[in-house]
Amino acid sequence: MPYREYAGRHEFGQNFLIDRSVIGEMVELAARAEGPIVEIGAGDGALTLPLSGQGRKITSIEIDAKRAKRLSRQTPENVTVVCADILRFRFPRYPHVVVGNVPFHVTTSIIRILLAADHWHTAVLLVQWEVARRRAGVGGASLLTASWWPWYDFELHARVPARAFRPVPSVDGGLLTIARRGTPWASDRKAYQEFVRQVFTGRGRGLGEILQRLRRISRRDLHEWMREHHVGPHLLPKDLGADEWASLWRLVGPARPDRGGQPSPRRPRKPAPIRRG
Repeated sequence: MPYREYAGRHEFGQNFLIDRSVIGEMVELAARAEGPIVEIGAGDGALTLPLSGQGRKITSIEIDAKRAKRLSRQTPENVTVVCADILRFRFPRYPHVVVGNVPFHVTTSIIRILLAADHWHTAVLLVQWEVARRRAGVGGASLLTASWWPWYDFELHARVPARAFRPVPSVDGGLLTIARRGTPWASDRKAYQEFVRQVFTGRGRGLGEILQRLRRISRRDLHEWMREHHVGPHLLPKDLGADEWASLWRLVGPARPDRGGQPSPRRPRKPAPIRRG
């Protein structure tokens, strides 16, 4: 069983998964995606060993050297255990799947690294419940989620009670999958993400006022977009879904100049009543 050790931080903060039903669900979700697996936070192998039964190449990352060495003696030949800090780990440069019970104290950092990384196409992650909800846009999306929606689909699968871990954390977990879109909904990532940031941090009592202050869209076009997508003027940026952000970006565009409130060319649209906000 291959084993590699690299220097890493020793702020472990791990809560080990012991619930067999949750383990089974994560293994099943991973089985739906093809390719080698990179496992985050292997621990004592609660996920590693069931995943290894699929016969796929697995690279299991564990920061604790003692646990990593012990796990390497228990795994079959298709598993390579790597002792490393996942925050410094270089993900493979070929298509792969990411699976992991993510240490709660570094959840956001790990997700940011993953979203900026290339080559992986599916992630099955157990994270804090509130993080899972916000990533999936349940109860309102965060700036981070909205910034990456054109490139990824986030889906919340289940709430995992704190008692499913040892030691027991102070919060529940959430089972989240992230799938890379085959065709991104936006081409200019930097420009789109800057636009989302401006909207989230913009001044105004709702989207209508915020977008008008940005002067990226005429009042008439903004009004028609809001009618077409049933967006009330007092909704907040967090209330928009992935489709609404994508359609708004298509209307605004990365290269559209300040029009000073003048209408832009557009196709006629059938008005629809505003049902929200």
